[in-house]
Amino acid sequence: MEAAQINGDSQCRRSLSRKASSSSFRLRCPSLNSLRLRRIFDIFDKNGDTMITVQEINQALSRLGLEADVSELDSTIRSFIKPGNDGLTFDDFVALHQSLDESLFGAETELEEEEEMSQEESDLTEAFKVFDEDGDGYISARELQVVLGKLGLPEAREIDRVEQMICSVDQNHDGRVDFFEFKHMMQSVVVRSS
Repeated sequence: MEAAQINGDSQCRRSLSRKASSSSFRLRCPSLNSLRLRRIFDIFDKNGDTMITVQEINQALSRLGLEADVSELDSTIRSFIKPGNDGLTFDDFVALHQSLDESLFGAETELEEEEEMSQEESDLTEAFKVFDEDGDGYISARELQVVLGKLGLPEAREIDRVEQMICSVDQNHDGRVDFFEFKHMMQSVVVRSS
């Protein structure tokens, strides 16, 4: 079992190279993107000093199964760190993300802007798949706990807390979250944060 897990993990490792890039990296809904970036920044900022260092980014990427060359990561990120700072502030992080977004995917055209709603649905589907580890169309408390653990979030340590998270979204009270419940939850988060 353990050997299969290790083998599965190595097969699931992804690269940060341009060749492996896909348009699902970009969330075109600005409010969803802003919320996502804030959450990512907070997750990467392990020591809570409101800055993320190259080392913190590298550690977070490794936990998510993304491999990056540290020297390449350092040279990319250093140009966004303001003089006198040891790491990226949230605004620096947003600027880095926008720069990577534009270099990997190019600027958006009017046609692309008109496709935001279908792209948002696609983004939500991709996000749902991250949590639905077994692909059965539902997010269980155990699956949510695994993902929260990979992200290093303290909630992952307490299954009761994870079950409460599931219950707060579970509209049909079956003990798990389907795509429509997930979509409703994500859209209400975006509406409240806008």
